Amino acid sequence: MIKPETLFSEEDKKRIAEAVKEAETRTSGEIVPYVVGRSDSYPEAWLRGGSLFGFLVLFVFSVINIGTDWWLPFGIAEIGAMTVVAFGIGAALAAWVPTMRRAFIPDATEQQRVDERAAMAFLDEEVFLTRDRTGILIFLSLFERRVRILGDTGINELVKKEEWDEIVQIIVQAMKGGTPADGMLEAIWKCGHLLERRGVEIRPDDTNELDNRVRFSDK
Repeated sequence: MIKPETLFSEEDKKRIAEAVKEAETRTSGEIVPYVVGRSDSYPEAWLRGGSLFGFLVLFVFSVINIGTDWWLPFGIAEIGAMTVVAFGIGAALAAWVPTMRRAFIPDATEQQRVDERAAMAFLDEEVFLTRDRTGILIFLSLFERRVRILGDTGINELVKKEEWDEIVQIIVQAMKGGTPADGMLEAIWKCGHLLERRGVEIRPDDTNELDNRVRFSDK
């Protein structure tokens, strides 16, 4: 799995900070890019993986025993041991192989954990503390391959969900194409122009209330 800090080069990080700064010169919105390695550890995945592998072993031996005339050179003890080994293999694969782990996590569960982690990041970075409640969190979770954009109350009253979804897709497509920095830069640019069009105007005494840098977290 990609470590969040290595997703962007040092030059990319500078470009992202400059893009945030430039976007905020046209609007009172405060944009916070945030990248995490994963939104949850999904401890249930290894249990599901182990259970599936163990069940498959028992199922195969049951089918052979009931549906064929084969004489297997295994007793109950040997079959039990093989089931335990299969459980361990399935659990290890689900715990350590990201692709396998995702296979044992329902989409709804992934979405819920990403939503919860994004909300936590929104609070941790105090995106809600801007003067006019115009903070925006652009949240990217690498393991789940999901993006969330959270706007504060002063913005969500003006921007439709479909407009956020369009910006989300910009980052998703850039990640698929191997150009994450370009996707983040375009998303920031789109956020700035969207707020400008929606009348989130910059005040004469506007100050930079939140740091422009991209944030990273392994948890």
